[in-house]
Order: sequence, then structure tokens, then C-alpha cells
Amino acid sequence: MPDTGSSVPRRQLGRLLRQAREEAGINLEAAADALEWSRAKMYRLEGGQVALRTHDVTLMCQQYGTSPELTEVLVSLARETKSKGWWHAYGEAIPSWFELYVGMEAAAHQIRYHEPSLVPGLLQTPEYMEALFATRPGRSPREVARKVALRLERQKLLSRRSPAAPLFETVVDEAVLRRPLADIETWRHQLAYLVNAAQAPNVRLRVLPLSAPPHLVSVAGAFVLLDFPAFGTRPAEPSTVYCESLTGSLYLDRPNEIADYNEAWQLLWDRALDERASEDLIGTIIKESYDD
Repeated sequence: MPDTGSSVPRRQLGRLLRQAREEAGINLEAAADALEWSRAKMYRLEGGQVALRTHDVTLMCQQYGTSPELTEVLVSLARETKSKGWWHAYGEAIPSWFELYVGMEAAAHQIRYHEPSLVPGLLQTPEYMEALFATRPGRSPREVARKVALRLERQKLLSRRSPAAPLFETVVDEAVLRRPLADIETWRHQLAYLVNAAQAPNVRLRVLPLSAPPHLVSVAGAFVLLDFPAFGTRPAEPSTVYCESLTGSLYLDRPNEIADYNEAWQLLWDRALDERASEDLIGTIIKESYDD
């Protein structure tokens, strides 16, 4: 893939193909022999170093006994590896039941999350999630419950033991904490949950105070920086920035893009209150809610 494009689709494709092979109980050499490819080629494909033809992906899926649903996802990802850039619209290139971001989030060893409008998803209470998901017109209670269940499943990665839980760092605007829900008790519970969650050794939460002046990141909106670990002799995957909108998700991994977002993150982190002061502020907001 040209340097001007994102390597995210081919990296995810390689990861999923490796998982499918391992779940089928087929080692790298046996798969290479069956497909009449070299071991080096298999290594490059599974490492996301080169693009794959849809025909080759179909052959690999046949060898591994992959389900029709997952085969469809992998073939779609193979098509996306040909793109110079990548805008992933849910339900189009990839079936709606499959969220690429979830796989990347689970594979990361560090997650840095800036959320200027909401409590970060991985730190939301079920009640907060329900209130949020129910705001979409026409969404049934069953759909809301399913979305809550999926997000709760995602949250388990912060407390998992193997592989080790990722380091999760987040900067939340004070305005988010002061914006109450219709149910005040649900809001208070959410604020208290943030304080408790931040006690975990792998969770660091800072609050950007209302007194902070306008800054470079003010126009950036929400974004997530994902950093990945190295495995054995295999180099770590490139860091990736994830940005979400109402209609799609943007993935960025060019070096200059990562450098810009790393700089933006450091600016946010430095301007935010430290962890202890952030915890104290949240406690103050909870107390004030009882005085109103």
C-alpha cells in the first residue's frame, strides 16, 4: 500500500487471518504448503506488510474452514487494502455486526482517549450508556439493551489478566462532568464510578478544567490513540488514531499524523488537572449536586 494510505485494513486482515489459522489448528508451515506459498510470504501477509487479493483470502478461508460471515468480513477488508486512504462506513465495506475498532482496541497495550462531550465509553456505567443510547429516535429498548451489553463486554479489557490489561489514559472536559442527566442519581453514580475506576493501576484520568483557555486541540474533537505491543521478533504495529462521526470512522497511521496527535495529546495532558486534583474536582461536583 502506498505511504499515502492507511495500513489499518491490511493489518487487521493479517491479524484475523492469523487467528483463523490458529483456531483451525494449522501451523504456519502447513498453511504455506497447502497454499503453495513460501513461509516468508505467509509471515508478511499475517503481519499486514503487504496487500492481499480477494481471491487469495477466499482460498485461505477455505483452508481454515472459516464461517461465511467472517469470510465476508475478510474479503471486504482485502478490498479495502487497495485504497489509498480509508474511510470506513459502518454497514457498507464491513458488515454492521463487525466493528473493526473493537479488535484494534483489544490488541492495544496503551489507549489514550480524549472525549470533550461524553464520559469515555470504557468508563461509562450501564445506566449512563442506556440514557445515551436511548436518545436516538426510533431505537427500541431491545436495541438499547444490546448496545449496552456490547459496551460492557468491551469494558472487560481494562480488568483482564491475560494478556495484561492495557494502560488506559483519558482526558475529560469538566463541562462533561457538570452536564447532568435527566436522572440525577444516574449522573451522580456515573461521577462516583469515574473516581472508583481511576483507582485501578492501569487507568489514569485527568479533567480539563473550564478555566483552561482555548487551545490547538479545541477543534480536534474526540479521538483515540492506540499503541500496540511487539510480539517476539515481530515488530509492533504502527500506532493508530481513531476518530468517529455519525456516519463513519476515520483511521490514521501515517507518521506525520501520529506525530501531530501525540503532540495534541501531550498538550491536553499537561493542561489538565493531575489525577489527584481531578479526583477532588469530581468529588466537589458530586457534593454540589446535593446543594442545588
